[in-house]
Amino acid sequence: MSRLVQMALRFAWRDLRGGIRGFGIFIACIAIGVAAITAVAVVSRGLTDGLAKEGRVILGADAAFVTIQREAGEAERQWLAARGVVNTVAYMRGMARAADGNAVLVETKAVENTWPLHGTVITAPALPLPTLLAEAGGAYGAVADPLLFARLNLKVGDEITLGTQRIQLRAELVSEPDKLAGGVGFGPRLLLTEAALRASGLVQPGSLARWSYRLTLPGDPDERAIQAVIDSANAAFPEAGWEARSRLNASPQFARQIERFTQFLTLIGLTALMVGGVGVANATKGFVDRRRADIATLKSLGATGGFAFSLMLTEVMVLALIGSALGLVVGACVPFVLTSAFGYLLPLPIQASIYPSELGLGLVYGLLTALAFAIFPLGQAHDVSVSALFRDLVGGGRAWPRARYLAAGALASLALAGTAITFAFDRRIAVYYILCALAAFVLLRGVGVLVMAIARRLPRPRSTEARMALGNLHRPGALTPAVTLSLGLGLTLLVAIGLIDSNLRQQLASSLPERAPSFFFLDIPNGEAERFDAFLKTTGGDVTVDRVPMMRGRIVAVKGIRAEDYKAKENATWALEGDRGVTYAATLPSGSTLAQGAWWAADYRGKPLVSVTENISEGLALKLGDTLTVNVLGRNVVAEVASIRRVEWRTVGINFIMVFSPNTFAGAPHTHLATLSYADKGDAAREATMARAVAQAFPAISAVRVKDALQAASDLVSQLTMAMRGASSIALISSVLVLAGALAAGRMARIKDAVVLKTLGATRGQLFKAYLIEYGLLGLITALFGLLAGAGAAYGIVTQVMKLPFGMDWQVTFAAVFTGLFVTVALGLAGTWRILGQKPAPYLREL
Repeated sequence: MSRLVQMALRFAWRDLRGGIRGFGIFIACIAIGVAAITAVAVVSRGLTDGLAKEGRVILGADAAFVTIQREAGEAERQWLAARGVVNTVAYMRGMARAADGNAVLVETKAVENTWPLHGTVITAPALPLPTLLAEAGGAYGAVADPLLFARLNLKVGDEITLGTQRIQLRAELVSEPDKLAGGVGFGPRLLLTEAALRASGLVQPGSLARWSYRLTLPGDPDERAIQAVIDSANAAFPEAGWEARSRLNASPQFARQIERFTQFLTLIGLTALMVGGVGVANATKGFVDRRRADIATLKSLGATGGFAFSLMLTEVMVLALIGSALGLVVGACVPFVLTSAFGYLLPLPIQASIYPSELGLGLVYGLLTALAFAIFPLGQAHDVSVSALFRDLVGGGRAWPRARYLAAGALASLALAGTAITFAFDRRIAVYYILCALAAFVLLRGVGVLVMAIARRLPRPRSTEARMALGNLHRPGALTPAVTLSLGLGLTLLVAIGLIDSNLRQQLASSLPERAPSFFFLDIPNGEAERFDAFLKTTGGDVTVDRVPMMRGRIVAVKGIRAEDYKAKENATWALEGDRGVTYAATLPSGSTLAQGAWWAADYRGKPLVSVTENISEGLALKLGDTLTVNVLGRNVVAEVASIRRVEWRTVGINFIMVFSPNTFAGAPHTHLATLSYADKGDAAREATMARAVAQAFPAISAVRVKDALQAASDLVSQLTMAMRGASSIALISSVLVLAGALAAGRMARIKDAVVLKTLGATRGQLFKAYLIEYGLLGLITALFGLLAGAGAAYGIVTQVMKLPFGMDWQVTFAAVFTGLFVTVALGLAGTWRILGQKPAPYLREL
């Protein structure tokens, strides 16, 4: 270690021993940003590790083989049973009818007496599951989600009818260990035996039942052994069409959503950290200004400008280390707090632990942010003149630091950006974010400069207070750049999220139901389809019924390439995961228009053809003549892409991403899907009457009320939006801290201004009014920028990404304007009140 560095460290240590007064905002800005990033990282890692560690419990086995619309054949079951213990679970939708005729769609889960092999099911009352599910007096037992009891106004011991079978509800379902393996359902869970499900009459050829064959291997096999069994099963039964999943990938959809949400929250944390970086720069500049006399003294004793820079950089980085350490402690505690306080409410297991790599990354972010934002103001310390000892008002020297400090700051900024990109789940999004953040900083800085330039050129108002406020907007050391930069990003983020939320709500809650059907009917038996149509029209009156054949299938290959190996675009990967709804049609479905190709003839009898939607063709890079291989009912069907359709999904009518030529599935068992629309849009009473009538006359058919499904989607959007708003508020908190720091840094200059003005005859009321006008204008300008920038960002996301119409929500925009005004005026006047009470004499002696 060089003598210069040793001396800088010794001087820095002595200086810091005197306290860190004036650096509260600095430390808080770094701590909040690091805490946000670290908390997101450790919770994400905890969820990932929890899914991996509890994979056997979540999946219910080491491996699961899921078929749709068909049960596994005898040979398939024997093959699996020869390799371990097999436990079968069946999932199906059905209508649960109470004695008063009311019916509710339920997600049935049929299990064996040995279920669960892993984990524990909790019921209330807590009785052995075989006892709760046993048959007694002609009724099978069941355990139901408390929501089912509430919707049908039932209690434990009451009976319902499922299909044609009496079911007694003997307990409430508190928790099931493998809930995630079944996916998200439309209705409350109804847990019963496989015998009860078969007795209900719901299981028919072609019915939409999902069969999960869960295989537990001997001992505790590792990932390689489990994958070897899955590969062997796929090789032994190449056309099984099952979805094979291991305990290490128990819930791929949830794992992917965790990654995406983590990416979003990490970017929010980075926003908070970068907004805090402005506070770091302001605090560092204030630090340099306060130490000008000390730097001049050191220089008069022979110290170089480089030594002054090294000394102050050391102190700043030590303080950054303190702030980062505080943030790391807070972030590391989050998973422990979540599991201890809310563990029983969380749908996913969190493995609470200390993760050194995630904590290390948070530390790197904190130190790089401090370095990137502190070098510029610290570089100006190099050229502090010795004359600062003799006159306090001597200029600060160079407006820009020397080239080497500019280069060092640029390198630190690049390192920060590189870290964000390197450790991002989606590097493309991270690159876009960095570019947008850079553009936002430049734009916000430009707004501040523009406001100062306009204020400088405006005619002088007659009012003394207004003239003083206008002068404060553009004078040297004005708060204008600090306010626009600090609050601008936070308000932009909040406005964007608020408008996205309001547009989604509008689409889900108002505009969609006006165009949507009232009901979807599932599992209509092929032999009763026409009778069901007639029943709906007779019972419903002036209604429109649309019905199409309905099957489920998995895309197993695209253009001859296995789906697992095919590189699809991010927006289309979902199509290759799990099963999808498929149908056949002789004519072009309503709500669709041909974008490319031609529709087949009604009596077509050639090779299988398929029509795909435009978004899927783009995501999978499909063109006319390419092939799709889809497994339906355990048979691989290779179909040629004959046309590409543009679909109006917002009508919520019947449409599928894949429509096949009718000859493709000739003779295959299947059910039908139908919609019912009232000519006058119907009402709640008529819909309830229709639901009861269908449940009574066709107990095997499931009815989904569209408004209920849209409400469920709206509730989910609300929950996600609340989480995003909570995360975004962190950035706003950082903005408020930065603004408070900027006001504190300019306090001394404001005191001297106030003293001089009061000496010249200004009253406290005039000064207060001038400051009120100044802060009000700053808050209004910042709020307007946040409104315009946030609305622009929301418009782009809603129209280009979500493909929805955009509408302004003035409640959100006015709330943003009020927030900007209130925060700026409240913080500004809070500091001003103390300034107005200062006595002139002590400060006049220093002038």
